[in-house]
Amino acid sequence: MITRHRKARTLYGAVEHNGVIYFAGHAADDINTGMKEQTRQTCAKLETFLNELGSSKSNILQARIYLSDMSRKEEMNEAWLEWLDGADLPSRATIGGCDLGDPKRLIEIVLTAAKD
Repeated sequence: MITRHRKARTLYGAVEHNGVIYFAGHAADDINTGMKEQTRQTCAKLETFLNELGSSKSNILQARIYLSDMSRKEEMNEAWLEWLDGADLPSRATIGGCDLGDPKRLIEIVLTAAKD
């Protein structure tokens, strides 16, 4: 069975199938902040959504992180590692030089996670 969550005009915020949750790209609400703060906001938003769907950040299988500026990757890494337990790191790709729709939007995160 496929279950879709949080319908938007062009997508769902997450789609669930066979105990795996596939998240759309999520970003910070306040884009008038720097990379580290936008990363923190995005991670907090995703953690709330993970918990709502019966999962947790320790169940993240894969992350794709899109950055507008790869030279700021270390700022993102600092917030990312503050958020995750080092024992539960997912596989990850970080893609830089992305146009995220607004020059102030610095990061977008896509996750795949298992249900608890």
